[in-house]
Amino acid sequence: MHSGLQHLQISDPVFGGTFPALIQYPTSQPAVGATIGPFTWEATFDAPLEAGRFPLCVISHGAGGSHLLYRSIATHLARRGWIAVCPEAPRDNRNDRTLAYTDEAVTNRCLQLRQTLDSVLAHPQFGPAADPQRVGLVGHSLGGCAALALAGGQPWSRNRTPIPVQTDARFRSAVLMAPATGYYRGPGALAKVSIPLLVLMGEKDDATPAEEIRQDLRGLPASAPCEFVVIKDAGHYSFLSPFPGAMRRADFPPSQDPAGFDRERFHQELPDMIETFLARTLPPG
Repeated sequence: MHSGLQHLQISDPVFGGTFPALIQYPTSQPAVGATIGPFTWEATFDAPLEAGRFPLCVISHGAGGSHLLYRSIATHLARRGWIAVCPEAPRDNRNDRTLAYTDEAVTNRCLQLRQTLDSVLAHPQFGPAADPQRVGLVGHSLGGCAALALAGGQPWSRNRTPIPVQTDARFRSAVLMAPATGYYRGPGALAKVSIPLLVLMGEKDDATPAEEIRQDLRGLPASAPCEFVVIKDAGHYSFLSPFPGAMRRADFPPSQDPAGFDRERFHQELPDMIETFLARTLPPG
């Protein structure tokens, strides 16, 4: 199986207008390659959707990040028979960081991810092919914080007040990559989380240290089985798909990894790790 690729525009429930998303999906058409800006995908724009019923995965980027940076994960999922959608968060992305690292961004992200799921399930092409009972969520950094909130968590602000969020029981399993768990240090923050979690942490991550993540998530209830994996030598940005050579510069931190870490090799393993976990923990198709 191969990957098709399309642009989507999602109605923004917060600011009005729309925000962009990329959707990848199974197709029998061999990949001819697709390019957006400096990035390439082993996929084909607007390839025909394979017939069938497929699980769905929403992938949420970090604060001030981009929906273009999880290509290896989304392409692998599509090839394995998933519909994968990567939305860009309004006012919290690489081009507009107005709300990056704010409590408002957490509230907004949850609403926008719910809307992304709504839009895919209502889409005339992808809706009939997506299985609404088999929906997974992948979140990196702040995206991981939002994933926990959608799974039933209650994030807290720095001034120790609850951040308004809406959960979404349609998400049945989640993978958190270097998640921003500092938001979950308030009382009862994790008491209502009840879905399986895979937490991937970088051994040399200075932004979201592995030991802090473990401590922050120690309040997870037994109803939320959690698997922790520390990736040797990985940093905070090691979960992003490898950047083109011309973008790998010391003054561009997202392109950099700790000494001794091979991002190219890691991204030959990471997508399968994620797909295997989601396939194992979502309800049978």
